[in-house]
Amino acid sequence: ELMRLDLQLVILGTGMKEYHDLLAQAAAKHPEKVGVKLAFDNRIAHLIEAGADMFLMPSRYEPCGLNQLYSLRYGTLPVVRETGGLADTIQDDDPATHQGTGFRFKEYTPEALLGAVRRALDAYHNPPVWQAMMRRAMTADFSWGSSAKKYAALYEKAVEKRRGSGFGIRG
Repeated sequence: ELMRLDLQLVILGTGMKEYHDLLAQAAAKHPEKVGVKLAFDNRIAHLIEAGADMFLMPSRYEPCGLNQLYSLRYGTLPVVRETGGLADTIQDDDPATHQGTGFRFKEYTPEALLGAVRRALDAYHNPPVWQAMMRRAMTADFSWGSSAKKYAALYEKAVEKRRGSGFGIRG
């Protein structure tokens, strides 16, 4: 189904042999649409991510993840499965308002992934929407400074709640 869409895939990485074989077959069958390098190469990974329009990360599980953060910084809009750190860091595009920073899907199914890719392609073909999403993605702040401020605010809220309850903390 992906090969019928107006897109090209660049795949870099290693994994299970069955996926190596599947990807090599896809590249042989669709050389104009699929490029595959079955290796680990951090330098090339960043070049691909910086030069792509979208970053596809359909993880079944993702406790944290850095690649979607790199993608945001590069303006390479992520298409991710809504799990773990991916759900925490990527704001799904709302087709009515276009306020997102990427495209999320919930179910771990080919249909859900394909739906998210199609939504991303629709947005891509609307340059003002796409460029606004890229700017939002590139200015998203996931720094330790930002996280520390949120943590401190939450801590202060807990302290105030505790003070109001009459238990424990005295000011």
